[in-house]
Amino acid sequence: MSVSQLSEARPADLPHRQEREDLACAFRWTARLNMHEAVANHFSVAVSNDGNEFLVNRYGRHFSKMRASDIMLVDARVEPEGMGDVIDPTAYCIHGAMHRNNPQARCILHVHSKYATALSALKDTSIPPIDQTTMRYYNRVAVDTGFDGMGLGDEAERLSGVLGNRSVLLMGQHGVMTVGETVAKAFDELYYFERACETLFLALSSGRDLNVASDAVAEKTAQQWSEYPGAAEKHFQALRDILDEEEPDYRN
Repeated sequence: MSVSQLSEARPADLPHRQEREDLACAFRWTARLNMHEAVANHFSVAVSNDGNEFLVNRYGRHFSKMRASDIMLVDARVEPEGMGDVIDPTAYCIHGAMHRNNPQARCILHVHSKYATALSALKDTSIPPIDQTTMRYYNRVAVDTGFDGMGLGDEAERLSGVLGNRSVLLMGQHGVMTVGETVAKAFDELYYFERACETLFLALSSGRDLNVASDAVAEKTAQQWSEYPGAAEKHFQALRDILDEEEPDYRN
């Protein structure tokens, strides 16, 4: 598709276009990286200061086909039309409660990715600092151990109180959620957290003793990760560049 054709295909009056395009990019890359699960799981971005108004993916649209126009604008204070049809009930409840009760969580990404979900199924959900990537999450993951069914009603409200000031919530017996000020930051956390979990399981599968770093080295490395200039933004821009060339319809 040419640039002119792409421009013609994009709805000109779509509100919050940048956030929608970023979410669509995150969805497509989550599918490319095989971190999705059927048409379940959901991403959102708050567009009001109080978090009550937020963008969330259309229910039933596969991550690999998500477009900017498939992102729905909803209000956590008013149950939307099409609940269970175009709006996933758990998406509405979980993300509504999380945005409302955690104002720092402007973007929320929730998946049942392979390795993070496997970690969430263990009694010991700790991630020992055995390499540079696992060290990124040293003492920086909130863990929920009170799973009480799908995230509806009181369960959604309960979950929203577990995150605290962390950017990763490992949802016991469920999956993982990452948050950030932007889609880029939340996606960077999701990508590297899944990589950290994968490295841990591969190392454990060798049957050999883990080489665990000292607390001092792990904390130093985690701090260096948090201060690394522009890493999340450059990572995400690189992903958008690839989609702009290979799948530009994500912007539509």
